[in-house]
Amino acid sequence: MFVGYSRTSQIDQVAGYEAQLRDLHAAGCEKIFGEQVSSVNSSRPELERAIDFARENDVLVVTRLDRLARSVSDLSQIVARLEAKQVGLKILDMAIDTTSPTGRLLMNLVGSIAQFEREIMLARQREGIAKAKAENKFRGRAPTARRKAHQIMELHRAGQGASEIAMATGVGRSSVYRIIADAPAQ
Repeated sequence: MFVGYSRTSQIDQVAGYEAQLRDLHAAGCEKIFGEQVSSVNSSRPELERAIDFARENDVLVVTRLDRLARSVSDLSQIVARLEAKQVGLKILDMAIDTTSPTGRLLMNLVGSIAQFEREIMLARQREGIAKAKAENKFRGRAPTARRKAHQIMELHRAGQGASEIAMATGVGRSSVYRIIADAPAQ
């Protein structure tokens, strides 16, 4: 059985998500698990369900490598889990199928190249930020919570709790606590 897995990083990436579903159906997937969460710093419960669902001789199918793994080590862990269950992996856009020795070799090469490419991109980004800082052009992220400090303090003085204030202002609860703690005593 072909078991599909689709993922987009954000809920508003509807077209990309629908395209993945279309491609997985076209590839013959009988069961598809999908989610719209960032792969960085978050769990992927539907990926876990897909791996748990897959049985011996099944193949987990994804449209692209970056929809499945965060890094080479993450990819290796996923593949090891699949291999332990005797489940193959198929990556559609690369025509990689790990049910053959050649497919496993290609997947390892492509995974290493993808991680190398990401590391180069991050290094360039750090260089660009350093250059912008040296030229006083880099300001960093705008401190949105600090801009709402007056509103946060008004709500706090009105007796609202941190969770209510966070919901009302769209600021994280920890930022609310920090602003309240930093406020001069009145």
